[in-house]
Amino acid sequence: MADECRCSGVGNVFLALVMGAAIGGGLALLTAPRSGKETRDKVRDMADDVRDKVNKITEEAEARIREAIEEGREVLVEKGDLIKTALEAGKEAMEAERAKHPKTA
Repeated sequence: MADECRCSGVGNVFLALVMGAAIGGGLALLTAPRSGKETRDKVRDMADDVRDKVNKITEEAEARIREAIEEGREVLVEKGDLIKTALEAGKEAMEAERAKHPKTA
């Protein structure tokens, strides 16, 4: 459940970042006392910054996902070994009980 909150938090941060960049860019264009070329350069710089931030967030999310997958694999292997051991112990106990009580014909 905590992992779901973490993933949701990353999505919310990403959405807030994109929306903030769009709103900020729009306001900057509306209030900028610059020429067209200066405004286009400014917008290009802002777009580059947003792209860099999105790439960074994406890389962090991918790293977290890979880490979670690896932890899941480790848990599965550990639990699988535990289940195999329990099954073997159960079989041995069953065979021991059968040996104690031979069938009568």
